[in-house]
Amino acid sequence: MNERIKILAISGSLRKTSSNTNVLYAVSSLKSEIIDFTFYEGLEHLPHFNPELDTDDPPSSVKDYRDQLKESDGVIICTPEYARGVPGVLKNALDWVVSSGEFMGKPVAVISASSRITGGDKAHESIMLTLEMIEANIPKACTLQIPVVGTKINNKAEIIDSTTEAQLKSVLESLVSTIN
Repeated sequence: MNERIKILAISGSLRKTSSNTNVLYAVSSLKSEIIDFTFYEGLEHLPHFNPELDTDDPPSSVKDYRDQLKESDGVIICTPEYARGVPGVLKNALDWVVSSGEFMGKPVAVISASSRITGGDKAHESIMLTLEMIEANIPKACTLQIPVVGTKINNKAEIIDSTTEAQLKSVLESLVSTIN
């Protein structure tokens, strides 16, 4: 495939200094020249999901989000764990595409990163259930849990652990392979 590959990166955290956002920046530094990363930055602007607004003419922030998903060849999501699940803003974003279908068959990589030793296992389970329900294409090789993330990726989005670097490269390669 000679065409450029468009990957939409979505962080499940709104924090500007989020380790999950840093994971996505770290992954983008591993990309080849044929991959274009776009970082979705509208998570906090999506209204609370309301089926009455989920029409052919949704709020502009929802339309922009759905358009970015449609234009991407694949998606990579990195989520923290909050209260033993997916943060509400990320779940809200996924709720906005249940009926519109932008994730149907879309190649998706899912990473959970946590400061805890569990690696965000509850968030990982939760997001996988939601993405499977909306029929995202998530190969097993496109999933990763990163425990104690601060010891593996620093606050400058630099990978400081060779095992984590190899794992992230593998996830990205698997996503690109699934897209091709």
